[in-house]
Amino acid sequence: MKVLIQAGKVYSQDSLTTMDILIEGGKIQALGQHLVDQDEIDQVIDASGRLVTPGLVDIHVHYREPGFEDKETIASGSRAAARGGFTSVCTMANTNPVPDTPEKLSQLIQKNQSDGKVKIHQYAPITKDLTSDQVVDIPAMKEAGAFALSNDGQGVQSAATMYQAMIAAKEQGLAICAHLEDRSLFNNGVINAGKAAERLELPGILAVAESSQLARDIELARATGVHYHVCHVSTAASLNLIRQAKLDGVNITCEVAPHHLLFHDGNILKDDANYKMNPPLRNSSDQEALVQALNDGTIDLIATDHAPHTEEEKSQGFLKSPFGIVGSETAFMSLYTLLVKRGKLSLERLIALMSDQPRQLFHLETAGTIWPGQAADISIFNLDRPYQVKASDYASKSSNSPLNNTSLYGQTEYCLVNGEIVYQAEGGNSNE
Repeated sequence: MKVLIQAGKVYSQDSLTTMDILIEGGKIQALGQHLVDQDEIDQVIDASGRLVTPGLVDIHVHYREPGFEDKETIASGSRAAARGGFTSVCTMANTNPVPDTPEKLSQLIQKNQSDGKVKIHQYAPITKDLTSDQVVDIPAMKEAGAFALSNDGQGVQSAATMYQAMIAAKEQGLAICAHLEDRSLFNNGVINAGKAAERLELPGILAVAESSQLARDIELARATGVHYHVCHVSTAASLNLIRQAKLDGVNITCEVAPHHLLFHDGNILKDDANYKMNPPLRNSSDQEALVQALNDGTIDLIATDHAPHTEEEKSQGFLKSPFGIVGSETAFMSLYTLLVKRGKLSLERLIALMSDQPRQLFHLETAGTIWPGQAADISIFNLDRPYQVKASDYASKSSNSPLNNTSLYGQTEYCLVNGEIVYQAEGGNSNE
């Protein structure tokens, strides 16, 4: 089947150019203008006035299957990803059961492949059951198909355990992706330790709970040479440590979540658990430092930390509600509207942080970029028409987000995986 994406503003090779894309056999065949007689085309997608990007890549999502399917399933989570323009995602291991054996990991990978609407890569945990000090059989996990290793949501408390895991991960060529949280400094906190916590009379999470464990892990990564990746960095202190480690030659990368770029704890005006996530929203100085780090290269990529929970769970306030918000469907829209349109980040940089950067840093060979011969993983966005975010519209089974009822630009109109349309917004202009 031949598909022609026509007259879009295409991001390719770090720049934006108005051109056509010819797709056949699931791959990009040619880029340019007047590529072929339209009589030879099976389907034409009119992308005039639209932004056309490589399919976005999200290396940090939580699909709650198995164990918590009331919150999200592989099918619903991947539909949400497609609706947000993501064609490749990487799912964390905090399911029930935890995929901490090769057999369980293989079964979950097979389920991802059968139920997923986009390309799904699967994390293995660093330790048994995410909470123990027993490192999983990392060579066997690599053999079973692990994308990388992470105890996201917990953090590895023992330096000896993390060191052992790093040595094995380095030998297998797998990254260690770290949720940073020194539990001895956590203090049962539910919000950033600061003025908002005091005003709402809620226990606070110290910023040093993140940066102190990061400082430990940087030294372990320096000693082992492993690819050490920092999940959802949230503080200026952590950024300073990462920046220096990079200068020192440590093999370290990091991600930031959209919500830490868009909000700070001063935005929390009441006991609304849609603002409760871990790490928490930090202060405005931290938020500003994160945006700056997008531009200076300290932050390598953006990842959503998509963490769905039911409305019933999130209606219990900060003290009782679980941590986490959804992000797959609003990430690109919110960052384009609140950063790019306000001049805080270039459009080209945003696209790179959400597509080419994660693809290259994590060697995701199956994730396409827009170039002849590459997989036709492509997303098309409308940058001009405002979209009202409504809880009732989510493809995800959950809608826990502080962005509900806001107006954003950059809605996904099409999402293609290997040349096949996996999401099309109402009113999308396609002729077959």
